[in-house]
Amino acid sequence: MVQYNPKTWFSLIFHAYSRQVFRRLFPALLGMGVWTAGVCYVEMEVLEAPIKLSNVVHSLLGFVLSLFLVFRTNTAYDRWWEGRKQWGALVNVSRTLAIRVREFGGDAAVHSFFAAHIPGFVDALKVHLRPSQGGAPDRPSEGVWNQANHAPNAWAQSMERQAAAQLSSGAWTSQQHWLVSQNLERMVDILGACERILKTPIPYSYSMFMKKFIFLYVVTLPLGFVSTFEWWAVPVVMLVFYILVSVELIAEEIEDPFGVDDNDLPLDGMAQTIRANTDEILGRGH
Repeated sequence: MVQYNPKTWFSLIFHAYSRQVFRRLFPALLGMGVWTAGVCYVEMEVLEAPIKLSNVVHSLLGFVLSLFLVFRTNTAYDRWWEGRKQWGALVNVSRTLAIRVREFGGDAAVHSFFAAHIPGFVDALKVHLRPSQGGAPDRPSEGVWNQANHAPNAWAQSMERQAAAQLSSGAWTSQQHWLVSQNLERMVDILGACERILKTPIPYSYSMFMKKFIFLYVVTLPLGFVSTFEWWAVPVVMLVFYILVSVELIAEEIEDPFGVDDNDLPLDGMAQTIRANTDEILGRGH
């Protein structure tokens, strides 16, 4: 995730991320410039009388397109923010679980168990949410969990079984066991919420229509701009194309908040925070 100061206008204008977007769009921008230049040449040099088209249609379509883009970016940001809230909740639940295990007493082995399994669940969830990276999440080494297909579930089940063992041995009371189970249940709920974001993309028909709409809108712009801007229509159309497609690219990037793009959530940093907090809480005094 890009860390920045929102008050530094000029550094944001010339930030490296802007250059990355420009490099990604450069071939399409160049093609749009060539197309617009061709339309300008035909209308101004080949045709005896230039074609004068009204810009009213493009003005109306531009308003409709702006509404679609606002909805598109808002939907993508909602997904990004929901992912951030879930991982923020995971940080808090992990701390609470570690504190409760610590305060409920027990031997050092139990503390070491949860000190390894709480961040183990978090790391497995992080890898689980990044299937495109091809990583294999770690699994608990004990029992049948090391062969589980769903790694985060395996870590949660292993912790739940340890909590049940503490209850059956008399080390924890039923109230203490219930409090720990409540935190484990909340962690599984967060897992499900993150999977819902990951496995429910923007509907295909909407995404396809959005891209077609932008393409047709920009491709037909030169037909209405040449009579007004003449050769200046080339940079004007390229600028409009750059703005519209950049907004769509930003929405594409943030709608999957768990990846490794510049604007995705800093899952590595949050996982490291949870590991450090858990080690501090459960490792102190041993």
